Amino acid sequence: MTNNGIAVEKGLAVTLEGVLFSYGEASFRFDAEFAAGRITAIMGPSGSGKSTLLNLVAGFESPGAGRVLIGGVEVGNTPPSARPVSMVFQENNLFAHLSVEGNVGLGRSPSLRLTAADRQAVAEALARVGLAGKEMRLPRELSGGERQRVALARVLLRDRPVLLLDEPFASLGPALRDDMLDLVAGIHAERRMTVLFVTHQPEDARRIGEDMAFLDEGAIAARGPATDFFDRSGPDAFRRYIGDRGGRVAGSQHIARKRT
Repeated sequence: MTNNGIAVEKGLAVTLEGVLFSYGEASFRFDAEFAAGRITAIMGPSGSGKSTLLNLVAGFESPGAGRVLIGGVEVGNTPPSARPVSMVFQENNLFAHLSVEGNVGLGRSPSLRLTAADRQAVAEALARVGLAGKEMRLPRELSGGERQRVALARVLLRDRPVLLLDEPFASLGPALRDDMLDLVAGIHAERRMTVLFVTHQPEDARRIGEDMAFLDEGAIAARGPATDFFDRSGPDAFRRYIGDRGGRVAGSQHIARKRT
């Protein structure tokens, strides 16, 4: 977005101050600020707290102590539906009995009482993610990639300043996953929302990540520009995690970061 030729960030900073959370024997502590309007890739071993961190920001989990702030405003008592956040999960959370248009329309009206303007906005969102003409199809009639595009179209319609992605493309093949990552990067370039993106794939982080956060043993062990994580000076724990050999990911070729 621009204002008299000056770029304006639409995203909001996300801050976790001394946030403590536990369930069973697992305990987590998060202290971090994620910059407004940037894509932060979040990586770490299974059980390190990646999804838990997103759920705390979204409001699906409540901290035992500490504060979660979005845009400098504490949201600890704000229900998930009222937070300035959209979230896309690995399973895409589509309703099987609703058409593509209905699933996307939920982003505008939970009761699906859509005005003509709402339906036009749905059509535009579907066109943006490459699903024009498929408004009446049911989720079972779509491919996995198409179902994730429906979930992204719903995000476009909600137009929230913070987008949380919890491994939404993990089940897709490499080529289709790259297409979806490029779509996210393109949407980010247009909307400048703040994106927190959980992934197990170093190639995904390289492709669209601007910043990185590496979680280990229930805490944020390292943060910084994504490019710093993938050179020889990257954090040792992160390099061990990705199987680094001489500054490269074992078994993979270097993939240049690609932004649309």
